[in-house]
Amino acid sequence: MKAVCELKSDCVRWSPSSPAALIEKYDGRVPRYTSYPTAPHFHAGIGETEYRRWLGEVDPAKPLSLYLHVPFCRQLCWYCGCNTQVTNRQSAISDYVDALLGEISLVQHAIGKTAPVSSIHLGGGTPNALWPRDLDRLFSALRGHFSIDSGCEIAAELDPRTLDHAWIDAAVANGLNRASLGVQDLDPRVQSAINRIQPLEVTVRAVEHLRRAGVESINLDLMYGLPHQTSHTIARTVADIVGIKAERIALFGYAHVPWMKPAQKLIPDSTLPGAVERFDQQALAAELLVEAGYVQIGLDHFALEDDRLAQSLRKGDMRRNFQGYTTDRAETLIGFGASSIGRLPQGYVQNAVRITDWRDALAEGRLPVAKGIEFSRDDRVVGSIIETLMCLFRIDLDEVSQGFGLAADSFDDELSRLQPFEDDGLVLVRGRNLFVTERGRPFVRSICAVFDRYFDRAATRHSRSI
Repeated sequence: MKAVCELKSDCVRWSPSSPAALIEKYDGRVPRYTSYPTAPHFHAGIGETEYRRWLGEVDPAKPLSLYLHVPFCRQLCWYCGCNTQVTNRQSAISDYVDALLGEISLVQHAIGKTAPVSSIHLGGGTPNALWPRDLDRLFSALRGHFSIDSGCEIAAELDPRTLDHAWIDAAVANGLNRASLGVQDLDPRVQSAINRIQPLEVTVRAVEHLRRAGVESINLDLMYGLPHQTSHTIARTVADIVGIKAERIALFGYAHVPWMKPAQKLIPDSTLPGAVERFDQQALAAELLVEAGYVQIGLDHFALEDDRLAQSLRKGDMRRNFQGYTTDRAETLIGFGASSIGRLPQGYVQNAVRITDWRDALAEGRLPVAKGIEFSRDDRVVGSIIETLMCLFRIDLDEVSQGFGLAADSFDDELSRLQPFEDDGLVLVRGRNLFVTERGRPFVRSICAVFDRYFDRAATRHSRSI
């Protein structure tokens, strides 16, 4: 048996551990690494004063990326880990948009100039919970305070169950050109167990409406590790979903953290697949998607060959942020809305999580930042290593050392701690070149954790790596 690796001629023997043994050894609770440092390490020492200064230092020649959080849903899906709440009061959502308009104005005033924008992402919650007229108001404010590039990618996360023609028409009129739709699993028993009843035809109909309206790129979200889910239900779901021919598919592992998300207490532990079964579900779904013509992107995304994300992977300039894998190259991401996170060259900022706290700050004319973190040089170094590994599954540590002016032996400790991973065929180390093998790909988060200077292996706040 041989390890599958980047350098075929350099493959070495590794211990023939079974998947079960590898999972027991490496399937710890580790961050998802959509940021570094990760959100649990943000602190209240970063607030409005720092954020205003950082906004004032925004380079007017470089485009921004904007994220707008809509924390409302019509119904709560029990698996959900997002910051959202259920409401059927449209007035509450319109009031939230009123506050968003105020935040947009405050941020643009702090920047002090009309900055160009290359990407806008509406996340949730459920952005299609907005009324079309509120969507119009929101984009009118964005156009009034920023310069929206003609090629700007405008994306939204949508719930097919509540998506209608009026919302699609309003969104496309405002430039929507990419949509991400939640599916998760098509098995009725699984859907009942997660409180999300969504037959295949609902998703198909939503995609057809979006395509007819002119939306160019569709992403569908699937999950593994859900209650009552099996490799059989996964295979059936993938078989049905690939027929839709979405440009992208995301395959996420369900993170069962009921101590953080109370609604997950409605999902009994006894209904969840075990670690080995989760591993098998992920491997099977990935295999079937690749067989259907998708390129595997990083840890959990798949894209058709001609999709921009697949092209970015081939060019080696793909990025990873809070929305997952992306082609967005903007170095500044501005977050709007309760709980939203922004990334600036100086560090991360996060808005107040509770809508009332967020709204009260805006009513007082304050930017509603609750916490954040300023990057140290070490944060930048480690962040670049982790992002590169998560995206490309390889890193030249000599190149990193030279780029940041570090000593050549700066990562000797980490390379030493990676020895067990190499013994098990999960990584290959050649000098200071590190390669994650195909066998190691599912464990890349645990590999990244070796470099994480904040990581506490005893902590239980993170989801499991598989």
